Amino acid sequence: MRIRFTILCLAIGLGLISGLAARAAEVLDDTPRIAVVSAFEPEWIALQEDLSDRQEHTINGRTYLTGTLAGKDVVMFLSGVSMVNAAMTTQSALDQFVITSVVFSGIAGGVDPAFNIGDVLIAEKWGQYLEAIFARETDEGFAIPPFFGKPEFPGFGMIVPRSVGVTQKGGEGLEKRFWFPSDPDLLNAARKVAASLDLRDCAEENKCLSTPPKIVVGGNGVSGQAFVDNAAFREYAHDTFGARLLDMESAAVAHVTYTNDVPFLAVRSLSDLAGGGEGANEMATFMALASVNSAAVVKAILAEMP
Repeated sequence: MRIRFTILCLAIGLGLISGLAARAAEVLDDTPRIAVVSAFEPEWIALQEDLSDRQEHTINGRTYLTGTLAGKDVVMFLSGVSMVNAAMTTQSALDQFVITSVVFSGIAGGVDPAFNIGDVLIAEKWGQYLEAIFARETDEGFAIPPFFGKPEFPGFGMIVPRSVGVTQKGGEGLEKRFWFPSDPDLLNAARKVAASLDLRDCAEENKCLSTPPKIVVGGNGVSGQAFVDNAAFREYAHDTFGARLLDMESAAVAHVTYTNDVPFLAVRSLSDLAGGGEGANEMATFMALASVNSAAVVKAILAEMP
């Protein structure tokens, strides 16, 4: 009796394992596609307007749309705000679709004084500023534990940024990395778009930008689990990382795509100055305009891609 029971349990266990493996390996669509990811609903809606051959898929309650956009086969989805949401949804897409590259569309806070609300910035690399040590306060200031060695970056008070341990498909074990690169070919496509595309400068209700917006390719971006509306931190991010902008998703997606060895690019339109403005944060005023411009740049880049 015990032998029969043991055999039955083994059979059930093997069946469960087989079922889980089958589900883990399931591909919802086998057409090679570019993943077009949005953080906020306005740019998601703007991008959907030109999507043809639309089909809807659901993964863990989130909608993924397949179809054709700017002449390319794509899968579109909302990442959700935050580093965790962005990483989770991107990895789900990589697991269940055949993804050839990932292009992120969104808004951001500008931290480089050279740029204004409405400008679209496409960074060459992305880092995670809140991958950090919260340092001990001493009589001489904030100090990190000695076993971490010399700090990689100056801290913002107790917050001392550091690299993260990552692996990569086809790589050779764990490496320490702070910066995650954008794809060179996608950057070249973005440069072609920057030289030819005109952006909108007025939102609804006659809310217009004080200077015409421009598309700029290059420089650094940083991301973290915080909405930043602080002038001192804005200055710190620019001085410490050479950052032009910051957001809450791009570096997480860059991390995931680096690990999976998939080309990545983030297109970010500045909706506010991350605390650098004279009055209250401007995101609510210019988010719609920034979203439309970001979506327009993404579609133009898709058209330039081979």
